[in-house]
Amino acid sequence: MSYLRKLALIVSAVALTVAAAAPFPARIPLPVDFQPEGIATGPQSTFYAGSLRSGDIYRGSLRTGEGAIFVDAPPGRTAVGMKVERAEQRLWVAGGASGHAYVYSTRDGSTVADLVLTSAPSTLINDVVVTNDAAYFTDTFSPVFYKVPIEPGGRIGAPQTIPYSGPAAVMGDFPNWNGIDATRDGKHLIVGHSSRATMYLVDPGTGASRAIAITGGTITPGTPDGILLDGKTLWVVENFANRLVKVELGADLTSGEIVAAVSSSLFRVPTTVAEDGHRLALVNGRFDLGFPPPFGPGAPAGTDFDVVQLDKP
Repeated sequence: MSYLRKLALIVSAVALTVAAAAPFPARIPLPVDFQPEGIATGPQSTFYAGSLRSGDIYRGSLRTGEGAIFVDAPPGRTAVGMKVERAEQRLWVAGGASGHAYVYSTRDGSTVADLVLTSAPSTLINDVVVTNDAAYFTDTFSPVFYKVPIEPGGRIGAPQTIPYSGPAAVMGDFPNWNGIDATRDGKHLIVGHSSRATMYLVDPGTGASRAIAITGGTITPGTPDGILLDGKTLWVVENFANRLVKVELGADLTSGEIVAAVSSSLFRVPTTVAEDGHRLALVNGRFDLGFPPPFGPGAPAGTDFDVVQLDKP
């Protein structure tokens, strides 16, 4: 092997080593005026963020920070909470005030399904979690959640409405039901109530609920937004408080203790959180600048938005 050939191989190896060791960017810009709310992660450190304003879906890399609009949504759609269903390569998206849920292919961004969850005049389909056999959606304005069965072969079934019973059935001040997640076996849901700053353990089949007793500190009323269940660790995003709260749950999930509360100068009213290995990614909604229609005028034209990521504390 020639000297130049050996030198080229050495340079290539060094370049690959440096690239592999490069840190994930702490901040990833999104398109100006995008007005995001939801974030989800997929294989190979891919992330998706959705626009409340247009319903468009942005896809990017948490590793490089690069990305682009992946779904150019039809007029009238919006995107709130979202989750990736890796087995079927689909992205499930809560449709906000439309009462709809949308399912997109993560292969090419095409629409797989447009589901009508409710025709109620006042609704906000807020967040979603996907288990092995169903997708579950919260509705901020109604004491119910919506179940969409995932049948054998990945077929999407007809939506079902399941009322809460127990303490989660009691309406509070706006905002009400918000973030949702599930245990890995799909046998339990955890649903967050924003104005009461309470987390509920919910039976996904019956809607029976039980408040989770949390000690060790306080979750700020009015601020709990997206949640993430990571084993027995529950992450709660406090939007206007600009905090991420870490709760260690007990064995039966009916109690928990706040063990950490993370603040960052990069938080600008974060709304939801997703995980990628040992990292967490949050999207900044910047709701302090205005809620988008139909709930407000939106942030001023020219507002920048971003995703921030940090190591799990």
